[in-house]
Amino acid sequence: MKIKTRSQNKTVSPENILDPNNEYAINIQNLVKKYEDITAVNNLNLKIKNGELFSLLGPNGAGKTTTINVLSGLVNQTDGLAFVGGYNVRKELKFVKQLIGVCPQEAAIYKFLTGKENLKLFGNLHGMQKKEIEERIEYLLKTLDFEDASQRKVKGYSGGMLRKLNMLMALIHDPKIAFLDEPTVGMDPRARRKVWGFIRALKEQQKTIILTTHYMEEAEVLSDRVGIIDYGELIAIGTPKELIKKYEVKNLEEVFLKITGRRIVEGI
Repeated sequence: MKIKTRSQNKTVSPENILDPNNEYAINIQNLVKKYEDITAVNNLNLKIKNGELFSLLGPNGAGKTTTINVLSGLVNQTDGLAFVGGYNVRKELKFVKQLIGVCPQEAAIYKFLTGKENLKLFGNLHGMQKKEIEERIEYLLKTLDFEDASQRKVKGYSGGMLRKLNMLMALIHDPKIAFLDEPTVGMDPRARRKVWGFIRALKEQQKTIILTTHYMEEAEVLSDRVGIIDYGELIAIGTPKELIKKYEVKNLEEVFLKITGRRIVEGI
């Protein structure tokens, strides 16, 4: 099968892109990432199935964002292997980039443009056609109830509005795998629940979603499975119900407190 990469505008022949026989969207094997004398990710093993909504939980500095950065090709691992959509991230990053969308914690937004202009800009950067961009923007803005806000310059946005726009920009090209790193930080409860509905809609489209969040209710409500990471190591994994039952507690927040000795919002 030959496809045309948007970023490079030339024909390539990946052997297994969109391969229905590839069960896992994410396959991490003995992953290690060190920064000088700090081990951010320590021998991490993790598999996430296609179409799964997986929440990666942990306090600040636990290794969540570093793991996402490795999977999206922003940093190289020190050791181990990472596969996204069946592709080795280190060796086949150009194929990985066709499959993923990344909503980082720090928004890369042009504040003197409107929200809609930012979306158009990122659509063009992905090599999308003008009609495709317009249709995609219309769908995203309507789904997240962001139509009015998109007409305003970003410099006047609240923190929650910036997070919304950041997520829409990450999804403008309709990726099959979405990394959402703390997407609801700074949002009020009503806006946060609106985003929950949006994330559910992504899952209904068979997208694979990797979510990091400090809101335990968010992870408990949305996730197919949850992985808890601490000091760069995966210390618990399962469905929210499985973890709550295993540790004999009432909710996911209490699971985290029981196995780490601290609340996730404290991170201490």
